[in-house]
Amino acid sequence: MTTPSEAPAQTLTLLRKADTYAPEALGLNDVLVGGGKVLWIGKNASDLGAFLAEEVDLEGRRLIPGLIDCHAHVTGGGGEAGAHTRVPAVPLSRFTLGGVTTVVGVLGTDSTTRTMRDLVATVNGLRNEGMGAWAWTGGYPVPPLTLTGSVRDDIAFVDCILGVGELAISDHRSSQPTFDEFLRIASDAYLGGLMTGKAGILHLHVGDGPRGLSLIREALATSELPPRVFHPTHVNRRRALFEEALDLARSGCTIDLTAFPVEAGEDAWSAAEGLRRYLASGAPPEKVTISSDGGGCLPHFDGEGRITRMGVGSPGSLMETLLELTASGEALEKVLPAFTSNPADLLRLSGKGRIHVGGDADLVVLGPAGAVDVMMKGAWFVRSGAALRRGMFEEPEP
Repeated sequence: MTTPSEAPAQTLTLLRKADTYAPEALGLNDVLVGGGKVLWIGKNASDLGAFLAEEVDLEGRRLIPGLIDCHAHVTGGGGEAGAHTRVPAVPLSRFTLGGVTTVVGVLGTDSTTRTMRDLVATVNGLRNEGMGAWAWTGGYPVPPLTLTGSVRDDIAFVDCILGVGELAISDHRSSQPTFDEFLRIASDAYLGGLMTGKAGILHLHVGDGPRGLSLIREALATSELPPRVFHPTHVNRRRALFEEALDLARSGCTIDLTAFPVEAGEDAWSAAEGLRRYLASGAPPEKVTISSDGGGCLPHFDGEGRITRMGVGSPGSLMETLLELTASGEALEKVLPAFTSNPADLLRLSGKGRIHVGGDADLVVLGPAGAVDVMMKGAWFVRSGAALRRGMFEEPEP
């Protein structure tokens, strides 16, 4: 296994004949990469000869920005049915093999055995391995679990922390926050963002309770906080909740669809169907994101709150959703922003989510079955569908 720190330094890489989606369709281009950045995009690059470390002919395959997963349990989720149900941490290659080059780690239900120290350390570990990684401070409960004792201080003083999440509302596992508590946390997130230039977002786990998104609607109606602060996720878990979320998006909030499995006849929309319906609704196309809930448990409860069965979210569900959309005839440039530029804009990650000169060289070469090649900051992590680089403690392929 080769780690990024051991890899030989590369000077320039030229990708020829790339059908480029930035995410808008740019047509066939040559793309020059160096120093972890995109240096040039254009037609028919001249022969750079000895200056190149590598030249790759993509033969017209599609080149897209690396996917951004704004909600993944990088330390592992679960634990809701006993200590044996704690999901292990998600290793590097689970992200890269699915074309995910940027992730925001989150704590969920379990903020007792999972801590912010563990989350920040895990995020920093992914960064050391070459990935773009950030974190939400907090978790389900109120008051939020923090590193410094303050939401605002976490955002101000911890580089990787962008906002608060996933604070739980409308869920039997939440702390049942009052409106005043909810508004205070949103305000601290917003002010932390103002002080630092970070996103300052309140990222909200929304359960299937009857109150739905009422706390957000009340905050928009009675406070001075801008709609961009509120980012509810899992809004496709119930069809009526999705309709509520559409109205929030029209009010200026960004909503997040979760790429979890949906069974036939279930009162939910898959992420693919949710995005189709969102884009057809006339809601602002830039106000929707899709995340994986990777590493998080996907529990099913009975009427007494007991878990009857449990699955685990996968970072690969983002790529599966994207391929499902394009296979059904959706234009790649129409659906790709929800996976790339939209979360980059919401999170204020200026070098991510687009292919442009000066942007990070986080690139994915698409094939019919998914990510063929994946580059992060100009270095190859996946080639021909196989992981070139894995995390420190991942088992190599036999």
